[in-house]
Amino acid sequence: MNHDVFEGRVAGKGQPLWNQSFYFNAYDPQTRAGVLIRIGLLEHSDQANSWLIAFKDGLPLFTRTNLQLPYVAERPAGGMHIAGMHVEVLEPLRKARIRFEEKDFSFDLTWTALHDVADSLAMSKGDNSAFAEEIADIHLEGPCWVAGHMVARGERTELKCHGFRDIAAGVRNWEGLLHYRLAWPIFDNGMTFCGIRGVGTSGASAYMRMFHDGEKWLRVTAMTDDNTYDGEDPFAIREMNWRFTDEHGAERAFTAKPLFRWLFPQDGFVVCEQIMEYRLADGTLGYGLAEGGFRLPWRGLK
Repeated sequence: MNHDVFEGRVAGKGQPLWNQSFYFNAYDPQTRAGVLIRIGLLEHSDQANSWLIAFKDGLPLFTRTNLQLPYVAERPAGGMHIAGMHVEVLEPLRKARIRFEEKDFSFDLTWTALHDVADSLAMSKGDNSAFAEEIADIHLEGPCWVAGHMVARGERTELKCHGFRDIAAGVRNWEGLLHYRLAWPIFDNGMTFCGIRGVGTSGASAYMRMFHDGEKWLRVTAMTDDNTYDGEDPFAIREMNWRFTDEHGAERAFTAKPLFRWLFPQDGFVVCEQIMEYRLADGTLGYGLAEGGFRLPWRGLK
């Protein structure tokens, strides 16, 4: 399959919840600054949504969340404009640029792929029935090098760091999930882990998981996702202790601690995104996203 087409419009089959989404993040540990960006396009519901969160030193610099925008027919391929952001693909699935400029905040950032993206649903075939039904038909993920700058109330911050892209298409039904948890660390030794466990309303778990060893993407055959949550905030991770086994039988473990947190409402569902400092068992550092989704009212997992 030519995955380049997913940078443009992909038509559904009339499903009201058919969704295309484009996700970007970045975090620079030197300047302690980063961004969280997501664009969702629901063609058959005639809606769009977006979020743009910029932060530094663990605190927000600029926040714009839009849950019910008018539908946008444009896509990153060919250039698109949404909620003040201009998104353009410079090289399909390899290089993308986002610009934003308003009175008190602006940024200009480019994401360049470190490796070819991979479809985590395809890499997890047999483990992911719940995701295939409720979240997406295809979920392209991969690490990037991010370069550019942002300016908040006249103060300019450079970003030269790792970040992540995610391009998805398919039915997106938040109500079909009870909970999910995600880890996307990019380590300083070139390794990248992509792991998601989803729990459906029936209580059954399904997975999207893969691992890049610095040379190629590998299947993940087993994963333990142990999160400790904050005592006063049930959505916020205080500590992570995860383990996974790749298709060659190699086992690895990592921990993580939070650096920044933001909560996104999705009507009867909430998404908590956190930028984490990750650490492999051998001490290698990494940075990246941890994300959790929670169906409301949240009463925990049984």
